[in-house]
Amino acid sequence: MTGLRVSTRRLVHIYRSEGHEVAALSGVDLDVAAGELVGLLGPSGAGKSTLLSLLAGVFRASAGKVHVGDLELSAATPRELDRMRAQDVSLMLQGAGRNLLPYGTPHDNVRFAQRAARRAGKDLPGPGDVLEQLGLGADAHRPLDELTPGHLQLAALAVAMASRPGLLLADEPTSQLDHAARDRVLSAIAETCRELGTTVVIVTHDPDVAAFLPRTITIRDGRVGGEGRSGEEYAVVTPDGFLPLPGHVRDELAPGTLVRFHTTGEGAGYLLVPEDGPDE
Repeated sequence: MTGLRVSTRRLVHIYRSEGHEVAALSGVDLDVAAGELVGLLGPSGAGKSTLLSLLAGVFRASAGKVHVGDLELSAATPRELDRMRAQDVSLMLQGAGRNLLPYGTPHDNVRFAQRAARRAGKDLPGPGDVLEQLGLGADAHRPLDELTPGHLQLAALAVAMASRPGLLLADEPTSQLDHAARDRVLSAIAETCRELGTTVVIVTHDPDVAAFLPRTITIRDGRVGGEGRSGEEYAVVTPDGFLPLPGHVRDELAPGTLVRFHTTGEGAGYLLVPEDGPDE
């Protein structure tokens, strides 16, 4: 399975909370190339996990478009979405236990996760081969309660990769792990992306994880608020001309600050200059 391209256009998702409508996402435009490894950053409540669920077809968007490969999810039938999740897209939830059958071994869990794809005729490696690739061959038949947190997280990743999906969506895959276990999980994800061509989108709050990823996208207030590439942070101009400022700039400018843009020379760029606010 080759990696799947992902794109969203003006993606909006609204849910009800205590009788009120809350916009979790307010117009997200996102492009992830096939085979790319990308991180989603941002504060809690920014909409990152909601975005993963929309990409997995778990939720239907309130407005906008979501394309995963050639499938436009808002127009997809329930059967098409079931097939996509069984064969092409895996969602790894936060917390290893939410992804695993507690009464089964890692081998049992991978075998169970492959059932739907095998019934559909997809050619897959054996559970032992999947676990061996992630360094869990020796633990394949051990009860889950005998595994370390890092090995449980690797087992959860093995389950997510069991059907050899074209898109892996992972919500905080390294949370509550020590540095050694975190690095094992990240190495396994990077190898999966590199060797199998899988497209991977990771939600993380960990700055060390973000630094490991070749590209990061920051979600703020339900919109794309910036991108990071090779350690540099960039603002992203939206199709409607909205320009969210990088976090460190926002911290220096008080709300209501007037900002003027000056050209620095023909084709050379722009200079952002704060101005005094209006007279009282």
